[in-house]
Amino acid sequence: MSSRFVVNGASHQTSLPPEHSLLRLLRDELGLTGTKTGCGEGACGACTVLVGRRAVRSCVTTLADARDRPVTTVEGLAEGGVPHPVQQAFLELNAFQCGFCTPGWLMAIAALLARTDEPDDAQIEAELAGNVCRCGTYPRIREAVRRAAALLRAAGDEGGDGDEYDVRPPAGAGGMAADPADLGADLPPRRPWDLAEPDERDFFAVLGDGLVAVLPLPAADDPDSPDARWRPNRSAWVHVGASGTVTAFSGKVEGGQGTRGAMALLVAEELGVRPDRVRVVLGDTDVSPFDLGTFGSRSMPEAAQCLRSAAATARQALLKEIGAPAGDPEPGDDEPREIRTGEVGPGGVGPGDAGWGPLLAGVRRVEMVPAQQPVIPAPRWRTAGRPARNAAGIDVVTGAKRFPSDLTRPGMLHGRVLRPPAYGAGLGAVDLSAAQARDGVIAVREDGFVGVAAASPEAAAEALASVRAEWTRAPSEPADPTPAGLAAHLRAHPLASGTGWGAGFRHEAGDVDAALAGSALALRATYTVPYIAHVPMEPRAALAEWSDGRLTVWLGTQRPFGARDALASAFGLEPAQVRVVVPDFGGGFGGKHSPEVAIEAARLARAAGAPVKVQWTRAEEFTWAYFRPAAVIDVAGGVDADGTLTAWEFTNLNSGAAGIATPYRVPAQRIRYQPAASPLPQGSYRALAATANTFARESHLDELARRAGVDPLEMRLRHLDDERLRTVLETAATRAGWDQARPAGTGLGIACGVEKGGRLATCARVRVDEDGRLRVLRIVVAFECGAIVHPDNLTNQIEGATVMGLGGALYEAVRFADGVILNASLHDYRVPRLPDVPPIEVVLVDRPDQPSAGGGEAPIIGIAPALANAIRDATGVRPHDLPLAPHGALARPS
Repeated sequence: MSSRFVVNGASHQTSLPPEHSLLRLLRDELGLTGTKTGCGEGACGACTVLVGRRAVRSCVTTLADARDRPVTTVEGLAEGGVPHPVQQAFLELNAFQCGFCTPGWLMAIAALLARTDEPDDAQIEAELAGNVCRCGTYPRIREAVRRAAALLRAAGDEGGDGDEYDVRPPAGAGGMAADPADLGADLPPRRPWDLAEPDERDFFAVLGDGLVAVLPLPAADDPDSPDARWRPNRSAWVHVGASGTVTAFSGKVEGGQGTRGAMALLVAEELGVRPDRVRVVLGDTDVSPFDLGTFGSRSMPEAAQCLRSAAATARQALLKEIGAPAGDPEPGDDEPREIRTGEVGPGGVGPGDAGWGPLLAGVRRVEMVPAQQPVIPAPRWRTAGRPARNAAGIDVVTGAKRFPSDLTRPGMLHGRVLRPPAYGAGLGAVDLSAAQARDGVIAVREDGFVGVAAASPEAAAEALASVRAEWTRAPSEPADPTPAGLAAHLRAHPLASGTGWGAGFRHEAGDVDAALAGSALALRATYTVPYIAHVPMEPRAALAEWSDGRLTVWLGTQRPFGARDALASAFGLEPAQVRVVVPDFGGGFGGKHSPEVAIEAARLARAAGAPVKVQWTRAEEFTWAYFRPAAVIDVAGGVDADGTLTAWEFTNLNSGAAGIATPYRVPAQRIRYQPAASPLPQGSYRALAATANTFARESHLDELARRAGVDPLEMRLRHLDDERLRTVLETAATRAGWDQARPAGTGLGIACGVEKGGRLATCARVRVDEDGRLRVLRIVVAFECGAIVHPDNLTNQIEGATVMGLGGALYEAVRFADGVILNASLHDYRVPRLPDVPPIEVVLVDRPDQPSAGGGEAPIIGIAPALANAIRDATGVRPHDLPLAPHGALARPS
């Protein structure tokens, strides 16, 4: 039997059974991929749509439940190109980062505003508590609800003021991803450009006439060494086309951090063109320059600077072509040179309304970027460093943006993979016969890999459920998975120092033991940090297709070239036979470095002879991804009679050396990182180990100050030589009201640090009730990362990192036993939601005299110690273990 549904005003027939989900109809049959698959259990809100005027979770709403009522998705929210007020508000306030969760928020807010055009804070929090934004844009979302309500009221009173944006696709927008069809999807390069010799790169066959400025990757000292590929990410190319469009290429990727928009602003600045003439191509291994990966906040200080140099070289060549003075003054000159807008030609010195295009018709020219290419100094920026719209915003709020999990190919199948029942389980006999007997099902076993592919996700899940497998189980360690048991396990299983990022670390200056023994006050303590999960809103997804012996994979990953190498190795291919394309994806936070899902999709695609998409479930994402490492950190510190630091000893067990150095002046110090055998898979997480190390360091220093009778802020300032760090510390303290009296039960804590070239200070104000219930009242963050390229996006990143850190500080922790993750669900693993987030004030300290550093990671490190110090201020009790309030109340002190 078929059923009729009215979706976005149009009638549709479906033969899907009534017990199937509404999400299946919308995404798989109607292609309305704005409605996202986030959890499959109604716990994240990414799939929210309207049924009638009621917001529902379409992943748990059956077709029977939705029958006979109109359905509205985000694609149907705008009318005639005029945005719904909530779409308008989200665009005005840039109330998103990766954008994966945004359609669900829009629909939930639209339902709320349909009932009341003036909701109060309690209504907003109650109605929207079921939606998750892992990027942490809650402060902006809350404000967007208020703005949308105001727009609705204005529309009722005055006919509306919500037509500033047209939500139909724009003709061009700065920083948007280029259409793959324009970049060689149909006419690919003869050989990937990063693997081709300079004279073999067929730039113009793919891009058309114009000028290309190329910054080559520096040669390795020993190109045959294993470390030859692990060198700085310093390559870029920029094409200035005869069409007037500028295309900038980088090996970085976009997962919500705003890299694409910032790069577009910098390229536009150097070329003197409007940002809407710049498109930025990221993470396509056929056409992008080689890059190690998007991690470590290196996009701004490395990749963006490479693009600046390439764009500046192109500008110099074009100015020379028209006989104009060769570019801008050196940074030391006092007077800037204007790049005036005018027609290109002998009387002009810059691009006209048509850009540089008229100068380049019939031209096919390559310019190599010199080693010391001058660029426009930050104090003279006219485009970068100023407010700019998010060019991808229209696609985000209309549901037009396509993430890896939204992609399809003709004849595509859906894949599922057999997972072990626990870590360490061994695969024995496997019976695929029941799965293979199903129509249209491909079932595969290759060594330890078992997977199926079928025409729909449901058919693939049913086929996988029919596979019979035998597993062997070994005893799991640690036998005691409590925090104390985990700490004991890590202490009992140290590892010999490795190499690279996993290597141990040791720094020592002075006689620490003697200094501690001679201190007027010496204090020792241990701090612990649990495993936590990344929880990206979009679980891992990959689409693989084989054609003429070549493999193409569309994948959400932070390391496209690493994925290319892994795929080539897995299938016995040369790297040039593999193409990895990374669409903008739904969050990573360090968790999407590894290529498992790409290899899984490629195996099934090879067996099926058809494209196959594999999308992990939320439970798979929780269980089979890696975690932020747990840590046990031993700290000892000493001060003399007037509170001056005399000794510092700091040992991190297991989590890493990032952020381990102290910024404080101390004559005797011993700092160590000791790797350990982890019982769970662990890997990169936003800011790596700097969060754990900053928590321990700033907590211990704070306690030393209090016991020595010294104000914690004064203690920090007294021992700082870094004036940039001093500035943000004083700024945050002033804005937070450090010197103001605090009511009983209320505490104010402060923490600071240097990470990834940025300087950060965070203040947190809390209230602790008599029963131990904790409420965070306010957070202030002062941040400095050199010259600011995109102020609003940087503020957005700081807010989001602070919110993400709030979860890790207060309640996030992975629970496990016997090799099984016990809270592999968004019902059981708590992440920050709208009601959890207090007011956050961000103070940007702009330093145009300093190089731009990244802003995506460093802001997360300050919130946990600031909260711990605030709790100590409010209660007199020092917390030593994260999370601080796993069930809303303070954990018992250790």
